[in-house]
Amino acid sequence: MATIDNSFFPTENEIPNEYKLKNEIHQKSYLVGGEIKNHDGPMQEVLSPVCIRDNKGEVKQKVIGSYPLMSKEQSLEFLNASDKAYDNGRGYWPTSSVEKRIGHMEKFLKNMIPARENVINSLMWEIGKSYPDSAREFDRTVDYIKDTISALKDLDRISSRPVIEQGIFGQIRRAPLGVTLCMGPYNYPLNETFTTLIPALIMGNTVVVKPAKYGVLLHEPLLKAYQESFPPGVINMIYGEGRQIIGPIMESGKVDALAFIGSSKVANMLEKQHPKPNRLRCVEGLDAKNPAIILNDANLETTVQECITGSLSYNGQRCTALKLLFVQREIADDFISKFSEAVDNLKCGMPWTSNVAITPLPEAGKTKYLDDLVKDAQINGAKIVNPKGGKINYTFFSPTVLYPVNDKMRIFREEQFGPVVPIIAFDDVSEPLKYVEASNYGQQVSIFGEDPKVISKLIDPLVNQVCRVNLNCQCQRGPDTFPFAGRKDSAKGTLSVSDALRVFSIRTLVAAKYNEQNKELLEKILDGDNSEFLSTHFIL
Repeated sequence: MATIDNSFFPTENEIPNEYKLKNEIHQKSYLVGGEIKNHDGPMQEVLSPVCIRDNKGEVKQKVIGSYPLMSKEQSLEFLNASDKAYDNGRGYWPTSSVEKRIGHMEKFLKNMIPARENVINSLMWEIGKSYPDSAREFDRTVDYIKDTISALKDLDRISSRPVIEQGIFGQIRRAPLGVTLCMGPYNYPLNETFTTLIPALIMGNTVVVKPAKYGVLLHEPLLKAYQESFPPGVINMIYGEGRQIIGPIMESGKVDALAFIGSSKVANMLEKQHPKPNRLRCVEGLDAKNPAIILNDANLETTVQECITGSLSYNGQRCTALKLLFVQREIADDFISKFSEAVDNLKCGMPWTSNVAITPLPEAGKTKYLDDLVKDAQINGAKIVNPKGGKINYTFFSPTVLYPVNDKMRIFREEQFGPVVPIIAFDDVSEPLKYVEASNYGQQVSIFGEDPKVISKLIDPLVNQVCRVNLNCQCQRGPDTFPFAGRKDSAKGTLSVSDALRVFSIRTLVAAKYNEQNKELLEKILDGDNSEFLSTHFIL
């Protein structure tokens, strides 16, 4: 593979002052049981995907800090703190009213906002996300918390009214599941971690959080906010190698809910470690290989732009990215020409570079993996069709368009999760349909075209294979009020602002025969505000 000049990476002096990492972040602190403690054991060095060029022209990844490597024995301290706070459903947090839990969450939101610039800076340096995208991730997370609070108020207002059916009084509310383990992904280490953490917390669960392998240090400026906003043991932040610290937590059988975003392989391993599978509620966002189906009457200008954004936003490191483009053969040459030109016009650089589209990759060994996929495709008949494609330099991989792709290639099946775009020409719409039907994944698909009859015939079978069909636009998660789910190996459970509240709770009711004796009892409980659950209190 061709190599980019080392001058692609900056010297320390070439980094704009406002984006320079002022100090390395050697995080020795961690939160457990309401206490911020100091770790005196081994540490994991954190390397930035951003490399620095020295005066001799040599390039090395920049060391930006370190975080604690907890032991198997230590991991149980975090689990026990969460278990103690839940106390079999008798703890302060699970028995608190919805209004009280909302108050704690609003306090956290207030305490979180001052850390904005520190978190954004960490996102840039830890995972190579551009400054605008890092800022959007933080701001979207703030909006998500606000929307979650609003959705819970709506849900609780509905639940505040008891019902009488067939002579039975009942009040139906949602109760927490228990101790929850949250594990987020590195590509959205703040936002997607919070899309499970926030609803799990606000519904009354106690949580152990294991940050993603890349994107750990961004939680350091939030530790104080976690501690000051929530009761002891309600949220506990554990750090270290997943294989070392998560096994004992799952094997304990004390975890009631697993919130995991990552690969299906790891999810399966985690689930198998739990000795009581019927007790475990799993909420998982897993693998995806979302295709685009580009019909011969598609508006090429719109389609090219949507496919560029869909396949290469944040270097293609999104589960919702378009990872395989099916193009009807009549327009394949025209589409590929326009698409390849647009790819080569994307700006490559550092996260702070103005209008940057492609940045260095955070995963160790990722460029070699992508290189192997490209070489395998070339061996089996594909070519790199964009002139600037096929370049690799340390942590940077230039966006690469492959065509023609076939089912002999690894890129046909494997989720590349990086800036490589495979294209297949098809003659009949049955071909991409067969691909989707045979795929292990079932998250989303995009259709580009104008003929309502053809598109309708695609929509009807596709909605039974994937959970979202996008018309003339890229695959995506948002808006957060829409359901986010997947079939097959792509997900368990549905996430959206309102769905997440339901998935981290269970419908529970108090019921009684509606006779004079019980009527008097119920009136005394309700009038005296003696119960947080059995209550007609209405949140304004």
